[in-house]
Amino acid sequence: MANYVDEIKRRRTFAIISHPDAGKTTLTEKLLLYGGAISLAGSVKGKKTAKHAVSDWMEIEKQRGISVTSSVMQFNYQGFCINILDTPGHQDFSEDTYRTLMAADSAVMVIDASKGVEKQTRKLFKVCTLRNIPIFTFINKMDREARNPFDLLEEIEKELGIRTFPMNWPIGSGKEFKGVYDRNKKEIIAFKANNGQHEVEATKVDINDERLNALIGEDHRNTLVDDILLLDGAGYDFDLEAVRNGKLSPVFFGSALTNFGVEPFLEEFLNMTTSPLPRNADVGLIDPFQNEFSAFVFKIQANMNKAHRDRIAFMRICSGKFDKSLDVYHVQGGKKMKLLQPQQLMAQDREIIDEAYAGDIIGVFDPGIFSIGDTLCSPSNKFSFGGIPTFAPEHFSRVQQVDTMKRKQFVKGMSQIAQEGAIQIFQELGGGMEEVIVGVVGTLQFDVLEYRLKNEYNVDIRMEGLPYQYIRWIENSGLDPKTLNLTSDTKRIQDLRGHHLLIFANEWSIRWAQEHNEGLVLAEFGKG
Repeated sequence: MANYVDEIKRRRTFAIISHPDAGKTTLTEKLLLYGGAISLAGSVKGKKTAKHAVSDWMEIEKQRGISVTSSVMQFNYQGFCINILDTPGHQDFSEDTYRTLMAADSAVMVIDASKGVEKQTRKLFKVCTLRNIPIFTFINKMDREARNPFDLLEEIEKELGIRTFPMNWPIGSGKEFKGVYDRNKKEIIAFKANNGQHEVEATKVDINDERLNALIGEDHRNTLVDDILLLDGAGYDFDLEAVRNGKLSPVFFGSALTNFGVEPFLEEFLNMTTSPLPRNADVGLIDPFQNEFSAFVFKIQANMNKAHRDRIAFMRICSGKFDKSLDVYHVQGGKKMKLLQPQQLMAQDREIIDEAYAGDIIGVFDPGIFSIGDTLCSPSNKFSFGGIPTFAPEHFSRVQQVDTMKRKQFVKGMSQIAQEGAIQIFQELGGGMEEVIVGVVGTLQFDVLEYRLKNEYNVDIRMEGLPYQYIRWIENSGLDPKTLNLTSDTKRIQDLRGHHLLIFANEWSIRWAQEHNEGLVLAEFGKG
């Protein structure tokens, strides 16, 4: 019993979020280096190099140098067992990030020191604040020209509405980047660039050391002393409880590319974060330390291994211990089952496991029975975790296969990709699957859909953009959508579960529908 409690206590599960190009994937890799999980960091540079980030496994990611799916990686460091959820930075794949954040206990927000808070960072931050999860800020790329650190802190506080507490303080930036001052240890970690990807040399010096002028220069020393006086006098006090409730963000300055400041950040992060947190269910809070196993599905990915055409359901274990002989109850399917081929992943490398604990992310073989948001629990203690909402698509296209002889592959490909949550499929009322309407959050998803259908299912498609921007779910049960009084540019459709929806070209058409159909109830989110 003690062993299982100790195993849960040493778990830390967090997501790394950022705007594209802030250095999120590079930071992820450097953290993996410390855990011995990888021995060489790849650089994300698209087609220019044969090296690719270890957390980017899909072919289109390697070609474009972007992350379009969430990766899950586990490693051990100084007695902790760490689960990292690396998320897509590109806004067109933000829905995958929203779902992934549901599986995390805390988030690391990576910000580009020269750009500050960007649009995508704001959206992701809002999802974090909905759950009050702790947010740690890593201000990256200090080895390049950066904005004034006080301005960056002010922007984070103003734009995101969270207080900040700098754990360290940068000395210069770009070519003049001399290192950081550790506020807790009251010492300077000096930076010496070596133009490589390996860890830079770091020299630790007390702030009162007479060698300091020679190391960072008199001007930098004077600026640092003034900055520290200002921080200590006017800044917020450090409050660990506020950090753990998502009200205060510890801020770290560094450079993921040169590996400067990454290890001190990791060590402080592990000291401040907690073991797995309780989760809401329809029977109340589920304690991670309770004996019975429970988990929920937050991601489904088909064809991770092209040779096997497999389909993996990723689940976050919320309580207890899992072992492969365990019988679990699939709440939405209403039946008892064993989870097949339980595995943990390091990007495309995977390892079959015998056991896992609350806080861990595992992948299991999915024969097509799981959906995002499904609950798995002990057959003797049945309950359901809260569902994961479906976000409203903003772009729509009509899609059909070019070769009608490949209908079976087309239907299979569309259905499987839709079940992953990247796209949403709709049909004309009473229509079949020969021609469907696809809705996406970002237009780049259309490119991924076309690419994957061609390369994974050998199906060519025709796509025609549709002039709709808004979607609403009809909440009135039993209502025949054909009886509604609607504008000519409003379309009646249904999803694969038979729910009726309306898509609109503009907000005026939505108002018309509500004003001319008494009692009509429309919802912006589909229920998970």
